[in-house]
Amino acid sequence: MKTLTVLLCSLILTNGLSGQVTDKLPGTKIMTLGVFHFAYHNFDVVKTEKKDQISVLEEPCQSEIIAVSKAIEEYNPTIIAIEMIPERQHMIDSLFLLYKSDKIMLGKDEIDQLAFRIGKDLNLNKIHCINDFGKHYDNIVSIFEDSIRSTKFEDYFFKSRDTIYGRPLTGDKVSSIIDELYERNNPDNIKESLAVYLLNPFKYEEQPGDFTGVDFETGRWFNRNLRIFRNIQRIPHTADDRILLIIGAGHLNLLNMFFEISNEFIFVSPLPYLENAKNN
Repeated sequence: MKTLTVLLCSLILTNGLSGQVTDKLPGTKIMTLGVFHFAYHNFDVVKTEKKDQISVLEEPCQSEIIAVSKAIEEYNPTIIAIEMIPERQHMIDSLFLLYKSDKIMLGKDEIDQLAFRIGKDLNLNKIHCINDFGKHYDNIVSIFEDSIRSTKFEDYFFKSRDTIYGRPLTGDKVSSIIDELYERNNPDNIKESLAVYLLNPFKYEEQPGDFTGVDFETGRWFNRNLRIFRNIQRIPHTADDRILLIIGAGHLNLLNMFFEISNEFIFVSPLPYLENAKNN
């Protein structure tokens, strides 16, 4: 009876909203700056070989990063959010305070090079941690607790991946940080990156007709980015604030869509600001 009641409520709510136009409240501006990971931790599926990794602490990278930072500062963000889990907020608070006090040097990571740099220049008090790794259904968790099932899944994933791309997934060498960031924030490239999550392992089935791959991607990607979106909502903000989110560019294929359709936020593209960085 409880399940039936919930279902009926859901149907009534859906039908009740049909045809209604919701008055959009004044939203908070949010700019998403999609990046590659400057420190090359290689935690993602796409990994960059050592020979193709650049040193962002050397020239001309430093000059380009400074140009990007100064250009983004024209947006005048009042809140900066980064791809770090909230459980590490205390650590980020401590490091940011040390950097603002000129007691430590910036490391290679984009959190240091962009978020800390911009935050200090604008005299912000805090850098907000909003990352999450998603939650899997129990049937997916059980796969990775079984060596035979997990091996079959991993074999399918890597073989199908190479079939799609025709080559191993490795990152190309970055020749210009500004150009690379511009391309990674290009809407066409962002849209294309989402297509991968509807191919493999999305199609994987342990038994014909089941939804193993769908459930895996639900937790790995869709649930993860919804949780990141929720963490951003949790940051105290008003219509007068301007949020800057610095995050791996892959996340933009869902997050940008969420911000664009949200009644709570107004999406701001970084492309005009990156254009300015090119010209300065």
